[in-house]
Parts: sequence; C-alpha cells; structure tokens
Amino acid sequence: MRNMKTHILFIALLVPFLVACSTDVDLYADYKDVPIIYGLISAKSDTNYIKITRAFCGDDDNPINAVEVAQVYDSSNYPGKLDVFIDELKKTNDQQYQFTGRRFYLDTLTIHNKKEGLFYSPHQKLYYTTERFNTKNGNDKYRYKLYVVKPDADTVTSETNIVDANISVGVSIVNFQSAPSDVNSRLIFSSTEDAVLYEIGMRFYYWEGHPGQPFTKKEVSWSFGIRPITAYERVEGTTNLHWLYYSVNSLFNVMENAIGNDTVWDENHPNVIRYIDDFVVSITAAGEDLHNYYQTIQEMQNGLNQMSSYSNIKGGYGLFSSYILVSNTVRLSSGAKHDLFRKPWGFRER
Repeated sequence: MRNMKTHILFIALLVPFLVACSTDVDLYADYKDVPIIYGLISAKSDTNYIKITRAFCGDDDNPINAVEVAQVYDSSNYPGKLDVFIDELKKTNDQQYQFTGRRFYLDTLTIHNKKEGLFYSPHQKLYYTTERFNTKNGNDKYRYKLYVVKPDADTVTSETNIVDANISVGVSIVNFQSAPSDVNSRLIFSSTEDAVLYEIGMRFYYWEGHPGQPFTKKEVSWSFGIRPITAYERVEGTTNLHWLYYSVNSLFNVMENAIGNDTVWDENHPNVIRYIDDFVVSITAAGEDLHNYYQTIQEMQNGLNQMSSYSNIKGGYGLFSSYILVSNTVRLSSGAKHDLFRKPWGFRER
C-alpha cells in the first residue's frame, strides 16, 4: 500500500472543504445523518482509498456543538463497516455507459498516527481497494460508480471518469543557472482528454554529510501552481502537447532558501559535502469533478463565494474524482552542475 502517503498536492484541496462545511451547518443543530465522502482514485495506484464519515451526530433531544463533536471518533464515523462497492462501466457504441459485470467491494483499515487537530485523532478509518482501474484504450472508455449503503439501507452514489495514465514529460534534460536572469526555459508535456486540471512540479535530490559519517539524502521541491490545461500554451500543430515556462534561476533560488547559512560551506564549515542525485519532474492531472471543486475553493478565497457548495455525491456531500501522477527522472544540464559546484555549498563530483 505504498501510495497511502501520496505526493499529490491536489489532496490538500480537500482540507478547506472539510473546514468550510461547518459553515453550512448550525453549530448547535439537531441530529442529521448526512454522509460525507471523499475519494480520489488513480489508475496508477496499487491501492486507492475513500474516506466515509457522517455529518456531526448527536441525540435528537440534545443539540450538539459541531466543533466539539468533530473531534469524537464515534460521532463522525458510522459504526462497523458499511457495504461499499464500485461498479465498472464501459462506453458502448451508442455513447452510453453500461455495467461490465465487474464489481469490487472495499475493505477498511485504520490509520493510528493522525496528529491532533480540528478533526478527531489519532485514529482514521478508511475504505480501500487494491483492484486496478482501467483507463481509455483505443475506443474503450471506462467510468466507475461508487455505492455506499448506509445502516438504514439508503444508498449513496457517485460516478467519475478515470484520468488516462498516458501523460508524460517531453524533455530529458533541464537547464538552470545561478546568475540572476529573467530568461525562462520551456518544458514540454503531454495532456489527456480526461483531465482538465494540471500541476507541474520539480524535485531535486542530493546527499549531504561529513567525511567518515553516514550521508543523508535530502530534497528540495517546488510547484508551478495548479492550472487548467487552457492556461498552458499548446505546441503548434499538436492536439495534446503543451509548453510550461520556468525560470532558469528557480533551482538556485530554492536551494538558497533550503540550505541556509548554518550549513553552507565556508571556513567555519569546511567539511560539509554534498553530492548531486536525481532530478524529477512530476505531472499531476485531475478530472473534471476535482476541477469544479477547485474552482469553488478559488471563489471562496477570492470572496466570490461564502461557502463551498460543489459536491458530486448523490445522497450526501463530498467529492469522488480521479487523478494521475506521473514522475520522470531527467538530467541536469552541464551548466547547472557547473554552477552547483561553484557555489559555496560543498557540492562535489562523486
């Protein structure tokens, strides 16, 4: 279950929704059994997780404080294990989606190390599946429908398309320089029709240590923001290739902030040694429902919307959508390496 701790930054978008939903509910309200469901599924993940809770629960005759009850495990969770399953749908020649006969049931697990906060801790119950999700293959296109059967037999549903895993970075080398510059380099990447929201990120790994002691692998990472595909320039003559422009100073700006004066090589720190490791470019692509949710969050932050109202859960609230995360290891240009070696940071050839 290596994908439980995903690097995807889109997950952070769910946090403001969870907090914002309390503004939709009277802080001192009578009992309501309203399912709250969040699930982002990926065709590349070996395990996918869905969070299923309920609106703040109290006694019919005793109104409750939502903020207080949110910290109580038994009040936010349904007792035991619900019947939760996903059906696979496939597009037919008449452009309708039909059940393929493939259905898989989700099991539960509990995370025991959540830090304290607004919502209950340290235990978090999740529903998960290790079944693989199919993506578009030629004319075959798939969609998945989630079913959550509540204890009173009411069924909550939601559907989502699956973001195609066929996206990639179109470069094998990236260029940076330490001298101040207003020059931007271009990075080409491919898109997919099932995704409308993209985030491009970079991550630089290096080793740090002292002679005769174990070295520690470290990293710096940065994102170029979450944008709809329409915000990227399309490569002329293509349908799914786009340009990303990045500053040639970005790597060195991030390193300046990350390393700091306390570990920079100088006469007081002559033994700090660093070695260059991998440089990774990642693309996260998200489906239409997550895009709609993101737009709602942006409206809230800009004061255009007082509360988050987007949900694609029938019979409840929340989000069921898909994403894909693709990471490519690329090479640093010789000029970038040369500048790293010249900086007083202790970088050396292996």
